[in-house]
Amino acid sequence: MNYQDENAIKRTATVVAALSSFLSPFMTSSVNIAMPAIGREFSMNTVLLGWIATAYLLAAAMFLVPFGKIADMHGRKRVFTYGMGLTTLASLLCALAPSAAVLIGSRVLQGIGSAMVFGTGVAILTSVFPPGERGRALGLNVAATYTGLSLGPFLGGLLTQNLGWRSLFLITVPLGLGVVVLILWRLKGEWAGAAGESFDWIGSAIYSVSLVATMYGLTLLPEMVGAWVLLGGVVGIILFVWWETRVESPILNIRLFVSNRVFAFSNLAALINYSATFAIGFMLSLYLQYVKGLNPQSAGLVLVAQPVMMAVFSPLTGRLSDRIEAQILSSAGMGLMVVSLSLLAFLGAGTPLGFVIACQVILGLGYALFSSPNVNAIMSSVEGRAFGVASATLGTMRLIGQMLSMGVATLILATVVGKVQIGPEHHGAFLTSLKTAFLLFAVLCLGGVFASLARGNTRS
Repeated sequence: MNYQDENAIKRTATVVAALSSFLSPFMTSSVNIAMPAIGREFSMNTVLLGWIATAYLLAAAMFLVPFGKIADMHGRKRVFTYGMGLTTLASLLCALAPSAAVLIGSRVLQGIGSAMVFGTGVAILTSVFPPGERGRALGLNVAATYTGLSLGPFLGGLLTQNLGWRSLFLITVPLGLGVVVLILWRLKGEWAGAAGESFDWIGSAIYSVSLVATMYGLTLLPEMVGAWVLLGGVVGIILFVWWETRVESPILNIRLFVSNRVFAFSNLAALINYSATFAIGFMLSLYLQYVKGLNPQSAGLVLVAQPVMMAVFSPLTGRLSDRIEAQILSSAGMGLMVVSLSLLAFLGAGTPLGFVIACQVILGLGYALFSSPNVNAIMSSVEGRAFGVASATLGTMRLIGQMLSMGVATLILATVVGKVQIGPEHHGAFLTSLKTAFLLFAVLCLGGVFASLARGNTRS
């Protein structure tokens, strides 16, 4: 392959990965803004509203690691392409959903398609770019993710207010189709670092069932049946770890966590980070619309501050991560998140919107400092044949963290506010749940600082 062809593949891979990385967070953040509108149309309480986000995350987390392994075996581009096609179809089904049950079911299908994309996009980039150029490429990819998060609240509010919440799903259909066409037309080559290996069906089944039990158990708490289902999920995860150490071709190489300090603690830091921060957008969207009385468009404009900071600074921190230790950059970013979450715990009915925006600016800068260097550290700590599994593992940490974050937020709302549609008479209880959640997330994020520091030197 000549230099010109190689550069063309790099450019195409960067564009394709960036567009796919834009779509999912755009959908997630825009749907957060539309939650009250969806709740009104389908008469959904706070717990059911949480399932619109959770169903997607749970399905994606269940299938992400298995599809990462399948991509390593049969081709990362192939799995990526099928995933984009399925995600696009599911978006159309979401837009046409006649009921809450159909909407949640379509979100499950969307999550399965996203799992195929999450497990391969970063792996394709890492396959195409050598270590010296990898940080910049991954930084641009993270910036695309945060651009999706930036535009999601603003466009989501604008579209929801003027065209209805269904337009949020319809708008992603042509973009998804465009990505599929670009892959088939311009992205030449295929990458399958583990071709010929067998697939661990038993481990995959244990993994998926355990995740479902863990998440479903969280939603049933504080009832006793929830505790038993949650315990079953935890036991299943322990069984999965034991099984993966015994099979010849595991879907998740547990030995990487034991023998590779950088890989283990970087993934732990990612898990903690997303567990402590993902539900912020969901909680703030409810706060701004229910307590502050903003319409979807105005709430979206307020929420745009955090992801704008991420999108602006992520390419810079990605480049910096090729020269400065992730241990330093990511830990500093987590520290800023602790500050922001601690301040958000003081939100009240009379809190100025400027305070909310300032907290999001701090949080966004913290995210940018943490994310790109952390991704670079994880992907650079493994050999080429494991890029798909490493990418899928990172994606799994993100999704499990997001699920836990939503699970904790939903549990707090159900316990403090109750399974009701939030009205003015519930504002006091809602603010109490908001404070409880943000304080808990701040403590969790503080633990993430230590996990990030514990990874050691990524270049040793």
